[in-house]
Amino acid sequence: MEPMIQARELTKRFGMGCERCLESTGPDQETNRCWHCGTVLACNGVSFDLYPDEALGVVGESGSGKSTLVRLLHFEWEADGGSFVIHRNADLEQLPGLFAEASHYSCNLFGLNSFQKRQIRNALMGIVYQNPHLGLRMHVSAGGNVAERLLGGGWRNIAAMRQRAADLLHRTEIPVERMDEPPANFSGGMQQRVQIAKALSNNPLILFLDEVTTGLDLSVQARVLDLIRTLRSELKLSLLVVSHDLGVINLLCQRTMVMKYGRVVESGLTDQILQDPQHRYTQLLVASQL
Repeated sequence: MEPMIQARELTKRFGMGCERCLESTGPDQETNRCWHCGTVLACNGVSFDLYPDEALGVVGESGSGKSTLVRLLHFEWEADGGSFVIHRNADLEQLPGLFAEASHYSCNLFGLNSFQKRQIRNALMGIVYQNPHLGLRMHVSAGGNVAERLLGGGWRNIAAMRQRAADLLHRTEIPVERMDEPPANFSGGMQQRVQIAKALSNNPLILFLDEVTTGLDLSVQARVLDLIRTLRSELKLSLLVVSHDLGVINLLCQRTMVMKYGRVVESGLTDQILQDPQHRYTQLLVASQL
């Protein structure tokens, strides 16, 4: 099967950079900051494929570059290098005009202008952040948060948007009678579920999950993860799951990448990564969570 998404040599640096950055950073150097010029290589040479209806996990400790990777793919930050491609087999009918000609398929999305990137993000992507304040307007109603996303996708009929919001909130276990309440009134688990409803409003090809269970009580974590598994199965979603919790990765993902100091140190089937890790850092990660 051809990958739906291919990312190659993704690079993001904070600083001017110098000719000695590469040799001065990375897992072997135990830092992502160049001591010659002070530049931080948040991501360096990260490559992966994501297939239709697949969940790919990205694990690593704080500062490993996993959240930076999501922000590059979601077009929140500009990449300093690499390519991000959606291939022909992806369903791009949601983007009339932008991919009208075959030559526009399989182009490097990082090379598109800001308007085109917004079109792609609104039509093909959804994201759920660790901090709900990043993904929601806390003093706008839950239904209004979903409707805002629908407006960005071209919806204009108010009654249809309200019905769509109600359907999604019900599907994500938010009582419909509370759809006119702001997320500021909700618990952390409910706020995450509103984020999920908002992210799913445009029927995305790919859903980014950035530490979605961090800070939630264990019982709430279990409900949120069960909801994500159910929705992924029903909607045939492709997921990129960022987490430091190997239990979350084991529950959701078929394949896993392990990152340290901005670079991928190991990748493979999740079962293999967790049961027979090869890299010393992966072995430490697994052992620390036994």
